[in-house]
Amino acid sequence: MDGTPRDTDGPRTDAALARLNDEQRAAVMHGDGPLLVIAGAGTGKTTVLASRVAELIARGADPERIMLLTFTRRAAAEMLRRVDALLARTGAAAVGPAAGRVWGGTFHSVAARLLRMHASALGLPPTFTVLDRTDAEDLMRLVRADLNLGSAKRRFPQPSTCVDIYSRCVNAREPLERVLATRFPWCADSAEGLTRLFAAYTERKEAQHVFDYDDLLWFWHALLRAEPTGDQVRARFDAVLVDEYQDTNALQAEIVALLKPDGRGITVVGDDAQAIYGFRAATVDNILRFSERFPDATRVTLDRNYRSTQPVLDAANGIIAGAARGFRKDLVAHRGPGERPRLVCCSDEREQSSFVADGILAHREAGVPLREQAVLFRAAHHSADLELELRRRNIPYVKYGGLKFLEMAHVKDLVAMLRLAENPLDATAAVRVLRLVPGIGPATARKMADALAASGGEFSALLHTDVPAHASAPLHLIAKTLARLATETTLDVGAQVGAARAALEPLVERAYDNPAPRLADLEQLEVLAARFDTRSRFIAEMALDPPRWTEDLAGPPLLDDDWLVLSTMHSAKGLEFDVVFIIHASDGNIPSDMATATPDEIDEERRLFYVACTRARDHLYVCWPLRYYAPGRTTDAHGYAQRTRFLEGPALAAFDRISPGPVPGTPDAPFEERPALSTASVREELARLWS
Repeated sequence: MDGTPRDTDGPRTDAALARLNDEQRAAVMHGDGPLLVIAGAGTGKTTVLASRVAELIARGADPERIMLLTFTRRAAAEMLRRVDALLARTGAAAVGPAAGRVWGGTFHSVAARLLRMHASALGLPPTFTVLDRTDAEDLMRLVRADLNLGSAKRRFPQPSTCVDIYSRCVNAREPLERVLATRFPWCADSAEGLTRLFAAYTERKEAQHVFDYDDLLWFWHALLRAEPTGDQVRARFDAVLVDEYQDTNALQAEIVALLKPDGRGITVVGDDAQAIYGFRAATVDNILRFSERFPDATRVTLDRNYRSTQPVLDAANGIIAGAARGFRKDLVAHRGPGERPRLVCCSDEREQSSFVADGILAHREAGVPLREQAVLFRAAHHSADLELELRRRNIPYVKYGGLKFLEMAHVKDLVAMLRLAENPLDATAAVRVLRLVPGIGPATARKMADALAASGGEFSALLHTDVPAHASAPLHLIAKTLARLATETTLDVGAQVGAARAALEPLVERAYDNPAPRLADLEQLEVLAARFDTRSRFIAEMALDPPRWTEDLAGPPLLDDDWLVLSTMHSAKGLEFDVVFIIHASDGNIPSDMATATPDEIDEERRLFYVACTRARDHLYVCWPLRYYAPGRTTDAHGYAQRTRFLEGPALAAFDRISPGPVPGTPDAPFEERPALSTASVREELARLWS
């Protein structure tokens, strides 16, 4: 669905404009002054951008003097395809495809093209090569090792974290000290080492004539600031159009401003309510302050939504109305009325998973394919319980956003320990567990696995190999725990996983950066294990194919012609479904308790929830489990969750509130209206204690 009405019965020469509503048409027909298009969810921003490019060309603009900046190659290709289709429909493209000559692409691809053209002006060889993210991590790893920054004497951020910190400094244009204080506080004591590392990393790139992604933007920015190259680049373009402007970072916004300092020819399209990439250094301030940067800017707001029904939009409007700042707009449904969204209070995670699975199958039986349904969540591990339920019910699915819960490295570490206790001859599991111990490398781990097998599975054999002194204590704990798990098989499965988790926790803290969420994953696995009657059954359920990134979706996960979509809220941006279930909508999860330190972070979490809700076309269910697992308590290990703070006032009023029971589609009373105990009777019973 492209987000535009379908009434195209007018003359072919007017077809492109006839399909647009008044606000869309105003944006497309705007002159050359700076233009800000606030495009609400589902309001046809792609159509507007493509139509504006086509209109510029139809007016006589040279396609080679138009720059179209997007955030994915696919988005740029789709827009330019639409441009050619529009020009062909209106008869404005007389000779060949014009869109192919537009400078369309991502910020990074356009930067690379310009830098090769002007390489000599910056003292660069035009044959420089570009490192992708993996290449950058590999180079950072080499430099880190050369500087001896990852020694056994002191913990230092892993190469991937170092690349994240470096990238944040460049794209947010913030000094290292501030980045560490606000985004990577656990790395603050590594500031001196990071300073040396980044200096050496930069020198190594220069010596090898390579650029990473951040360099492309940094040098493009420098090219525009330098004379005469800046004027040469600016003179090349008459129009600059930017998609998803709310997702730009500080450096990208400066590049856009440097391309057209007076704003003439600039068009930016975006939605401040969908600015959700602060963790990537994007800042909503760019779109909110566009008119401050360009005082003559015209603002056009698109608020007619072609995706969702009005009840879904009423809920979304209520949610975003609570934002501390932003452009106010109320989305209006082109499609009209529909079913009210539902807020589902579940007694616990199991009931939540059962309700969602029931609903998915009910909608499937009603004619909605699985692929037109989605389950969205804030963090990848929130789907753990649901994934098990889907497997049990033979509901195929694909998952976007991180690895599947049971494929994440630290989770596989724990499962490997259970496998080793079950079968000491499992050399793969043995090597995986032993390599977590500091000072034990792959060769030593393989030697120890062989010794374990030769001993017939006596875990004390692991202690007969010479290891560094600092490896002795954790190795003894691992061997002792494995021996216990191998013999005390009558322990309930949850307790066995708890024992394995306790032994692995200090190793996970050392092996992985930012270990807190990883430890929470292991606690979640302990909760799941309690649902199984034997360890062998639990391990069998956990058996997966080798880990792979879930974005690698070459085919469906099962031999089936349909599959459900599971996705983090971030990965769902840009997608739409007939039916959307949002799970774990409780404070601490939505908003994430790791993103509530500042009002700006809370606002971004609200926008993220808004994005999730606006993915739904017809049916929206927001679920929250009332009872949740709280590890570390000495008595009851469970507590009660509070509904997300984003559902209050008008937002809450837009939902029908239910508790599970009947399948979705069957009327049910709001859970607040269910019969409650009589306060008088409770007090009367209490009074008997002293009467």
